[in-house]
Amino acid sequence: MIAVFVNCATILAGCLVGLFFSKKIPQKVTDAIQLACGLVSFVMGVQMSFKYQNVVYLALALILGGIVGTLLDIDGKILAFGKWLEKIFMKKKDVTVQNEGDFKGESPLGEGEAEKQGFEAGGRLSPSFSQGKPQKNFAYAFLNASVLFCVGAMAIVGSFKAGIEHDYSIILLKSILDGFISIGFAVAMGVGTAFSVISIFIYQGALTLFSVLIAPYVSEQMIAELTGSGGAMIILIGLNLMGIKKIKTANYLPAVLFSVLFVLAEPLVKGMLHL
Repeated sequence: MIAVFVNCATILAGCLVGLFFSKKIPQKVTDAIQLACGLVSFVMGVQMSFKYQNVVYLALALILGGIVGTLLDIDGKILAFGKWLEKIFMKKKDVTVQNEGDFKGESPLGEGEAEKQGFEAGGRLSPSFSQGKPQKNFAYAFLNASVLFCVGAMAIVGSFKAGIEHDYSIILLKSILDGFISIGFAVAMGVGTAFSVISIFIYQGALTLFSVLIAPYVSEQMIAELTGSGGAMIILIGLNLMGIKKIKTANYLPAVLFSVLFVLAEPLVKGMLHL
């Protein structure tokens, strides 16, 4: 578990650096950093997504995963958890508009314009888009950072190696990369990025502890398919950060599970076809 603690520590350190400098950086520079983070996420996602071995598995996993995730509203539930964390750890400040008195309850803009500017019905800034880019939002930052840091192959393979072989090299390398990425994410999206360590600790910790039980079922093909579907989700994060399209990325998380199921079912299906 020591490698998991190191990974969480480097992300926290990176976030602290990012938050410290974010107060000293002009808004236009922050916007440039956010665009760069989005572009890096997009490129990283494209590189990962081409690791797949069976494009049919990738397509079905994303389609079925998106359907299941949307029906379960995974994105909304993670955002709600992020908002709950914000209420506990942060002092909530409502966004008010000084326009012939304080703005209470309703947007001073028209419904369409309010959505464009990122207002929710209660007057708070939502994790939607303003002038082509998503607003800084605690829950939104928590969601995107959690997905980004957890879905990569390094998290899976590194946790297995740490748990089975006591080889921490992959997780330590991931920790260094995550630390630098978290600096840019903290500058672009705010303090919610730091709380993604909760997701990382639970996810990588569970993989490490159960690695001995899971290891016999993990193959190179499974890692490849997991990397492919995970890369597709990182592409969606990149599109979000660049303000190209608003996508509920977490709704596609079940694609990872479908990727595993397809690989596990393949020998059974082949065996049935040869009967």
